Amino acid sequence: MCRPPGTEKRSAKPPRRVRRPPDFAPGRPDRRGVNLIALIYAHPHPARSRANRVLLDAARRVPSVTVRSLYDTYPDFAIDVAAERQLLVESQLIVWQHPLMWYSSPALQKLWFDTVLGDGWATGEGGTALVGKSCLWVTTTGAPAAGYTPEGAHRFPFAAFVPVMEMTARYCGMIWLPPLVLHGAHQVDDDVLHRHAAEYRQRLLAFAADAEVVRG
Repeated sequence: MCRPPGTEKRSAKPPRRVRRPPDFAPGRPDRRGVNLIALIYAHPHPARSRANRVLLDAARRVPSVTVRSLYDTYPDFAIDVAAERQLLVESQLIVWQHPLMWYSSPALQKLWFDTVLGDGWATGEGGTALVGKSCLWVTTTGAPAAGYTPEGAHRFPFAAFVPVMEMTARYCGMIWLPPLVLHGAHQVDDDVLHRHAAEYRQRLLAFAADAEVVRG
């Protein structure tokens, strides 16, 4: 059929490919094809972070750890739910590391909870994907520990702000591990920071070693 000039049917443009940073790729499986530890890192300004960057560098030195830096991987907040779920399914320990913001998690971490831990997958009827996995919360606060007292700026002990994260894990059937908290992250001196990072790394190494014994 002839078409009037200028009305030729144009072929559809191929979908735009979104370039993702290296962290987007699924993790580094161990020799059995399973990632022992998935570290979900959420810092709105990862390049400007001091304390969290030191902690993250310590965790990266654990061979069993796969890091997903949410703000680097999803600057457009368009989370690839399938890729995130694949990483979690392949892991035995899930770490949530982020600075405490408004007594909770950064916005992209909250969106990650909303989309990845969806009803019917990790919660709700049939939502058993994460049952039996372990969860570790690693967070930093701007205020010193004294700020989390009745006389401090935040009026309540820090333990009062833990249940939201704890119940997120428990509601998914995960095993809640004692959280690792660094207070006064903006002012803490280098020695304290690096000792805290060493403790973090040691806890990850211990989990990996125990998991290998159980699976061996």
